[in-house]
Parts: sequence; structure tokens; C-alpha cells
Amino acid sequence: TTSMLLSSLATGTIITASSYHWLMAWIGLEMNTLAIIPIISKQHHPRATEAATKYFLTQAAASATLLFSSTINAWQTGTWDITQLTNPMSATLLTMALATKLGLAPMHFWLPEVLQGSTMKTALIITTWQKLAPMALIFLTANNLSTTVLLTTAMLSTLVGGWAGLNQTQTRKIMAYSSIAHLGWMAAITPMLTNILILNLIIYLTMTTSMFYMLIVSKTKTIQDTTTIWTTSPTLTIMMMLTLLSLGGLPPLTGFMPKWLILNELTTQNLTATAMTLALSALLSLFFYLRLTYTTTMTLSPNTTTTYHKWRFKPTSTTIPLTMALPLALMMLPMAPMILG
Repeated sequence: TTSMLLSSLATGTIITASSYHWLMAWIGLEMNTLAIIPIISKQHHPRATEAATKYFLTQAAASATLLFSSTINAWQTGTWDITQLTNPMSATLLTMALATKLGLAPMHFWLPEVLQGSTMKTALIITTWQKLAPMALIFLTANNLSTTVLLTTAMLSTLVGGWAGLNQTQTRKIMAYSSIAHLGWMAAITPMLTNILILNLIIYLTMTTSMFYMLIVSKTKTIQDTTTIWTTSPTLTIMMMLTLLSLGGLPPLTGFMPKWLILNELTTQNLTATAMTLALSALLSLFFYLRLTYTTTMTLSPNTTTTYHKWRFKPTSTTIPLTMALPLALMMLPMAPMILG
């Protein structure tokens, strides 16, 4: 069953990304939603069921809004072509629908809750793979989307992702708010340059994948858990520190590249206030990444006896995806001129 669900998940995204007709895009999104519901609720636990229900309701509402927007556009213009969404009302509705799909503020409330109710691996799927289909639609319709709505949600998302993340102790919720903030940065650049949007998306995917895999391998669910990672693997603690700093956007790590390029483009377009809001909100996010970095690499857990080896069974999780994502999440900054050229 798992393979069937995962292949349906993949198919849904691919259908959306490769469609020309709004109905096909909608079908792809629906397949995506319906395939992940059983994956979330597989853990027979009230929280998992609640998370699946919340996810289903928000995604169904967003899909319906998307369908509504494309229908209005078809009434007005007589075309179902995705690239020709010209009706202003449709454009605004679509922007809101896709923002809800992605979890951009102020439609972000479902994301932290759903991640907290899911397993780490499901949370990884929701924060990475599930962002691809709506992002593909944003990429296709970038010229027609409402710029005002995009920039407003961008500023709100980075601020919410920063402020709300400060108060969290659960690593999944921290990753959820981190995701909201990163998506805010992507929304900010969408009206200007979609190639930076794609670059930012790829970098976000590598950083989030590496971070989640490290949390999976070390079985870390709360900030408190991070204090004992060093007993599992000292290498892992160092890598986790670097990944967190990369997520925070510090040079010379990969995470600095999208922030630098986006701020550069926003100031070029005279959107100084937006650029300032984003830059300041990045400090909020950086604070909780640094707190995690601190607990991971610089604290010993308050035990009466110091242990050097954690009691553990043979590790079952595979680290190949981590091995592939980590170098990209940390060392891509020197490639910036080549990527841009």
C-alpha cells in the first residue's frame, strides 16, 4: 500500500506540473491531497487522525478556490489555458488558493499542527514534495498573479515564521515555521524573477531534507532531545550545526545565496520597505536556529553520570538521501556566479 500511495503522490505532482488545462492541474492537486491523507493517518493515533483531517480540509478548500478562480476566468475569457489567467479577480483568488496550499501566512495555521501530528518522515514529505505542485502553478502563472497579495503574504510569512518559531520546543513545529518563512522569501521574488524562485526552492528542498533526515537518524523530537545527539554521532552534531546556520542564511553556506539574491533584486526594484522587513524577519528565524545550534553542539545534557555512548539498537534509517542533500545544503554558495550566469 505504501508504494501505491507514494506513486500516486508522485503522479499527482507530475500531472499538475505538466498540465496546460486548469482541470488537469486541479486533478493533480486532488490526487496529491488524497494520496497523503492515508500516509498522515497511518499512525492510528488521535493526533494523526486530527492532523489528516486538518490537512484535508485546508487543501480541499484551497483546491476548490483554485477551481473557482479558473472557472471565473473561463467564463470571462473562454479559455482554460493555465498561462492565460487574465481576469484580475481570478488572479487574486488563485494567489490566495496557492498561498493556502503552500502554507503562506495568513493561511499558515494548518502547517505546524499537521506536522506535529505526523511522523518525521511524513513531515519531511509535507514540507518538501507537497510544495512542488503549487510551486509549479505559481511558476506558470507568475506574470498574472496579484503582486500586492504576493508581497503582503511574503512579508507576513517571514514575520510569522520568525515570531511564532521563537516560542516552539518541538523540532517539527520549528521546521514548520522555518518552512513558512522560507516560502515567504519565495513569494517575495515571484513577481520579479522566477529563476531565483526556482533556485530558492531547490536550495530550500536540500536544506529541509538534510535537516529532517538528521532529526530522523538521531530520533530528535524536541529541543531537549538535541542535547544528547553528541552521544549518537559527533559528526552528526557538527553537520546539524552547519545545516541550521545554512537555513538561517549565513555566509559562506548555501542558505545565504537565495537571501542575498532576493534582497538584491528587491532593492533594485525600489521595494526597500519589503526588503527591510524580510531582512529583519530573517534575524528572528536565525535566533531559533542558533538556539538549536547551541543546544546541539554546545551543551551537555544534565545527567548525573556522563555517558559517551547512547544505548541504541542497530540503526534502521537509511542515510543515503542525507549524504546526497548535505553537500548541496552547505557548499553551493561558490557556485552562485555559475548558476546565475
